Amino acid sequence: MIIGPIGLTIYVIYFVITSIDNIIPSVARQIPGLVFISVLLVTALLGYLGNKFVVGRFFVDAVDSLLEKTPGIKHIYSSTKDVMSSFVGDKKKFSDPVWVKTNENPEIWRIGFLTQKEMADVDKHNYVAVYLPHSYAISGWVIVTEEKNIKPVIGMSAATAMKFAVSGGVAGFHSDENIFKAPE
Repeated sequence: MIIGPIGLTIYVIYFVITSIDNIIPSVARQIPGLVFISVLLVTALLGYLGNKFVVGRFFVDAVDSLLEKTPGIKHIYSSTKDVMSSFVGDKKKFSDPVWVKTNENPEIWRIGFLTQKEMADVDKHNYVAVYLPHSYAISGWVIVTEEKNIKPVIGMSAATAMKFAVSGGVAGFHSDENIFKAPE
């Protein structure tokens, strides 16, 4: 249980670095890692300038506006931007973990994230939208359910709730004592 995760982690890091390095293969052959480091530095510099200076913010907003209005590109750009802002930044969308009753008999509850507190705009009064992440995947699905079918998650942060959901329920609590272990 040690070699597998370490080996996979090293392989993924190697794959990411070499993939970015191969954007400019001639440089990558002469100085391996230079393209990767350059991409990191340029990204960090653009982020810093975009957040700290008026001219940088103006430039970032102008590019954002241009991409939002370009036919074809706007669908890809706005979707990617929405997904990324859901997980990182000031406007995190998955910050309100809830329990959702998905079955009455037998009673089954799933952990999810409240994404819309009201659905009256689409003629669904007393309904809410909840995102239910899939285990071991980046995907998930959205359900619209009555408010009575949700309860707030108590004693668990949004990050811990996401870890619990994505890990299939084996991670996210404070100790391993709560995890079922098959007899050896």
